[in-house]
Amino acid sequence: MTTTMKRSALSPLFVILALGTIAQQDPLWLRNAAISPDGRTIAFCYQGDIWRVPVEGGDAVPLTTNDAYDYAPVWSHDGRTIAFASARYGGSDVFVMGSLGGVPTRLTYHSNGEIPSDFSTDDQHVLFYGTRQDDPGHQLFPVAGFGELYSVPVKGGRPVQVSTIAMQTARYDPTGKVIAYQDRKGYEDPLRKHHTSSVTRDIWTYDTGSRTYRQLTSFSGEDRNPIWSKDGSTIYYLSEESGSYNVHKMPASGGPSVQVSRMTDHPVRYLSMSNTGVLCFSFRGELYTLIDGGEPKKVSVRINTDGRYNPDKIISVNNASEYEVSPNGKEIVFVQRGEVFVSSIAEGTTRRITNTPEQERNVSFSPDGRTILYASERMNGDVGGSWDLYTTTITRKEEKYFFNATVLKEEPLLTTAAEEFQPFFSPDGKEVAYLEERTTLKVLNIASKQTRIVVPGDKNYSYSDGDQWYQWSPDSKWFVVNFLNDNQWIGQVGLVKATGTEPIINLTRSGYGGYGPQWAMEGKAIVYMSDRDGLKNHASWGSQGDAYAIFLTQEAYDKYKMSKEEAELAKEDDEKNDEEKEGEGKKKDGKKDDKKNEEEDLDKKVEPLVFDLEGVQERRARLTPNSSYLSGAVLSNDGEKVWYLAAFEKGTDLWQYEVRTRETKILNKMGDGWAGGLMLDKEGKKLFYIANGTVSYYDTDKSENKSVGINGEMVLNEGAERAYIYEHIWRQVKKKFYRVDLQGVDWDKYKAEYKRYLPYINNNHDMAELCSELLGELNASHTGAGYGGDEVPNADETACLGLLYTNEPGPGLRIAEVLENGPVIKKGSKIKAGHVIENIDGDTIASDVDPARYFNRKAGKPMLLGMFDPKTKTRWTETVKPITAWEESQLLYKRWVERCRHLVDSLSGGQLGYVHVRGMDDGSFRVVFEEALGRYNNKKGLVVDTRFNGGGWLHDDLATFLNGKTYMRMEPRGQMLGTEPQFKWQKPSVVVMSEGNYSDAHMFPVTYRAMGIGKLVGMPVAGTGTAVWWEGLQNNMWFGIPQVGMIDNNGNYLENQQLDPDVRQPLDPGAVSQGRDQQLEEAVKVLLK
Repeated sequence: MTTTMKRSALSPLFVILALGTIAQQDPLWLRNAAISPDGRTIAFCYQGDIWRVPVEGGDAVPLTTNDAYDYAPVWSHDGRTIAFASARYGGSDVFVMGSLGGVPTRLTYHSNGEIPSDFSTDDQHVLFYGTRQDDPGHQLFPVAGFGELYSVPVKGGRPVQVSTIAMQTARYDPTGKVIAYQDRKGYEDPLRKHHTSSVTRDIWTYDTGSRTYRQLTSFSGEDRNPIWSKDGSTIYYLSEESGSYNVHKMPASGGPSVQVSRMTDHPVRYLSMSNTGVLCFSFRGELYTLIDGGEPKKVSVRINTDGRYNPDKIISVNNASEYEVSPNGKEIVFVQRGEVFVSSIAEGTTRRITNTPEQERNVSFSPDGRTILYASERMNGDVGGSWDLYTTTITRKEEKYFFNATVLKEEPLLTTAAEEFQPFFSPDGKEVAYLEERTTLKVLNIASKQTRIVVPGDKNYSYSDGDQWYQWSPDSKWFVVNFLNDNQWIGQVGLVKATGTEPIINLTRSGYGGYGPQWAMEGKAIVYMSDRDGLKNHASWGSQGDAYAIFLTQEAYDKYKMSKEEAELAKEDDEKNDEEKEGEGKKKDGKKDDKKNEEEDLDKKVEPLVFDLEGVQERRARLTPNSSYLSGAVLSNDGEKVWYLAAFEKGTDLWQYEVRTRETKILNKMGDGWAGGLMLDKEGKKLFYIANGTVSYYDTDKSENKSVGINGEMVLNEGAERAYIYEHIWRQVKKKFYRVDLQGVDWDKYKAEYKRYLPYINNNHDMAELCSELLGELNASHTGAGYGGDEVPNADETACLGLLYTNEPGPGLRIAEVLENGPVIKKGSKIKAGHVIENIDGDTIASDVDPARYFNRKAGKPMLLGMFDPKTKTRWTETVKPITAWEESQLLYKRWVERCRHLVDSLSGGQLGYVHVRGMDDGSFRVVFEEALGRYNNKKGLVVDTRFNGGGWLHDDLATFLNGKTYMRMEPRGQMLGTEPQFKWQKPSVVVMSEGNYSDAHMFPVTYRAMGIGKLVGMPVAGTGTAVWWEGLQNNMWFGIPQVGMIDNNGNYLENQQLDPDVRQPLDPGAVSQGRDQQLEEAVKVLLK
């Protein structure tokens, strides 16, 4: 079999192969630099392994060779041992090994992820950061990712909590009594650069004896990665105070910052220091050393390796991200991992159509089924690339189907500097419609190669690629489109001529809008979806929807409205007329063979559509009997049945509604998950859809549901794919960032700078970090990249019991607190605070074992606890069913809210209420609404806590609710029933905010202040008020782009505009760790004044 392709991946593949098979002199992307105490050796991370190299440079030696990602090496003080983090069991665990290599010893077993930062001064313990359990007395919001500091014996054993505060990159001073660390205040991406605001990191110290905390830096930008001088008098650290990240130093007691290194344009990363005073760090992907007062020296590294992974690997293809059915109904075309495939519907025989490292999408067939049309983001060397249109065609006339064709030919259809995607052939096959630069609907005439604009780009806004909608009419003369009215972000359904010479006709004219319009009943009607009649979220976005039909002729509308009896009589008359016409045709033309009839059916001329648009808005009908979370709807050609995908309970199901009889039934109940892409085949008999990546169809004649058995494979070159993904991210930012000028960033320069590292990256962990470094140059919120992690079979999952434990060495686990509604809260249970769990499932909980080991992969399974009551000296057993870490986090959140509620009530003498706004979403608003007007209806005021709210879209609803102004009262026969607006809070309030507010949780206090509702108390909030698009990529990576800028009435973007409180009140780590909440204390004072 031969497939002709226009492009291949040989060039980038050759580069990657070359780098993988020869010695690499001065390789790039050397990270996690750590110099040995004697200053003679540097450990570092390269391509997911730990290496060591002499400080003078030379050949590097690998210390780890596991397929998992190993990183963050830390030297013991005697130089004999290295601790590091590894993802060998799914999460990130702490391991130790000899500094010359060898079999590592695993020290930690918790699935939440842990990273080492130092050894104790006697080298008997490893200091690490992880999220296990806050101290029961800690009052800070229990947010995921804000971990604690622990120490674990170097030979293995039970981790002991050093501090409940989030102390990152923590290091002991030479005495072992004081720890220097960088704090964490909020959610911002750690690789964002040039950022000055309240959320940036500072250097602190913690005195382990007095348990006191001290902030050493006050620069408004980033200060991080502290290390001690040998005598403990000086702290060296990384800071952006000098412009770009450089090495700075200050007295250990605090004081002025002195710049030590003077690297320019790019950040210094991963600072360490030897006992001999040699500083070591990574800069521009290479290792450097520096003696204070001297000049930096590059360490020339040579790596001899054949590469861990094969350049190519074969992966299975058994699902799809998008699809379309061929006109003959015998095959589907679909996209998986950015490649185009075809599968036969009957047997599942799968054929790969494209073979490029770049992404293809928006696949469809030509009307004759012999050509596949798609968009591809092909690269063009250093020039870059763009989305263009391509076709692949069956070349041999004897062959009918793609899945078993022998020769295919790919050709570019339209390639320009502009972005072109989402193409569709016109039904007559003469033209192709497409989107230019995401929102301009254009048409290409295939014969003349001329293009024309049908809908200008300013009639739409594309938030995420693929969110635009249009469809050719059956006669190829019209389009039904989604579009926007001027200065309004509410999608409307419109009708527009394909000539591009006339304006759009608005068919919906609705404040509720409409989406997903499709032609129905052979062009006599348009079906679309809207939330006009559906239940709306109480606040924020989100609602149930329905399918509607707009009938473009009075005749079609009249037919739709017929009763069952009237429709049957009309159908008889139509059939009789058709028989008479058919008889006349046979007499005239004689008998025709079946093959010729079939060919004539294909070539059957479609009559031009004629519309009656006067009063068309009145010819609208609701098709679905019940509103639901709707993801697709189709109307049968005769207008008598509606098929739709709807979710009422757990997931999406396929439903049928009979218009005449009003009967509703489920055709296929799918259970959990989402389904979409509903379409009817050309014969109108099979309903196709995609559910959780599986393409299926329901045969309406046979009343049966079947899956299309996709069964293929593809050769994947991950290096070439990563090169494409890098280009894609760079281009997406350029096209979609909220400001055209990219805030003055030279994006071309940074593309070239970070692209040079690509050939040295062989895994997606490093790739995500590289992309975060690139995106960090934008100095914007909602950026950065991430990776979902490598697939580890039976990865660790630490279960929980809804219990808080004391910080003791063991044996056993002493219970400090039993969480309300946890798994041990049940009838007959005797478990209480103070009791000790001595064994689990018969295994004694030893003092020299990480307790997490006893809880691994046991969530939802019966667990036998051996209990002991120290007071009564009694022992007994109980069976419980552990919960997941996420489920326990919900219990911890409720516990924290109750503690805050109690504090406010106590501090105010019962005069004030307290609510926490967890997210800027409907669920959080309902909690505020319920409690403010219910539990607190008789309180004098309300403390509204927004700390560590990660955003959403609620600012207006929440501020409007809190801004109730009494204008009327209700009083029947002298009985006071309340005032209007009765469904708003009409009393005083105060908002508590902190550095942890993000996105819409920045926009809300801005709105609150703009409306003059009340005071803001707490700490400044970083300027993060933009709307983001998080794009998922085919390799399980993701990245963010802030796309919609919000501008205040003074004309200033909220992005990078910090919001200062009316009353500034920080949280002292020492106080909050002991249960105090100084911000709530201050908020109560402000509200009671």
